[in-house]
Amino acid sequence: MQEPPIETKRDKELMSRRAHILEAALLSFLEKGYHQTGVRDIAKRASVSLGNLYNHFSGKHAILAEIAALERKEMQPFLSELKNDAAPLEVLEGFVHNYLIHLSAPENVILSLEIASEAVRKPDIAKMFLENQNALLDALEALLARGVKEDCFRSLPNTREVASLILDAMEGKALRATLQTDRSTINHSELWGFIRNAVTNLPISSR
Repeated sequence: MQEPPIETKRDKELMSRRAHILEAALLSFLEKGYHQTGVRDIAKRASVSLGNLYNHFSGKHAILAEIAALERKEMQPFLSELKNDAAPLEVLEGFVHNYLIHLSAPENVILSLEIASEAVRKPDIAKMFLENQNALLDALEALLARGVKEDCFRSLPNTREVASLILDAMEGKALRATLQTDRSTINHSELWGFIRNAVTNLPISSR
């Protein structure tokens, strides 16, 4: 088995500089918007020369591709949670609670809106982030299908559509929560009650 290459001090410095530029780009996108942010703005914020920035990224599009890759890593805990073999209703509730907290972080809401607006103009950008969304959708659909098979959930004619509606409801809730003046806590109970009632046939007293 081939040994992984040993990271040199220079490799670590390059990775650190790349991460620093990416952080500067994210902050700029959040403050000014993706479309309004120029490469020079990012370089200035990162305190690097334009040439140095281009050594790491070919432009804003490459930076956005890196953000999509980071989002894929952020999705991994939620994908693992959905694949947990515990009781489907318990897994679903945990996912709704935890993913809603993630979605409701103001920086995530703002960045999602920026990406969505840019994706309308550029299909290749949409493709980057749709791959991440589809991975989450696949895992949620599989959980719903398992719940139906194990008779934990009622019969769902189209588990894919139900999974999509659940994610849409969560994203809408996160957006509204971010727009509220008091964002100290995110209450998932009402949304969870709605989702639970939609997928189960349990008597109200049992829910």
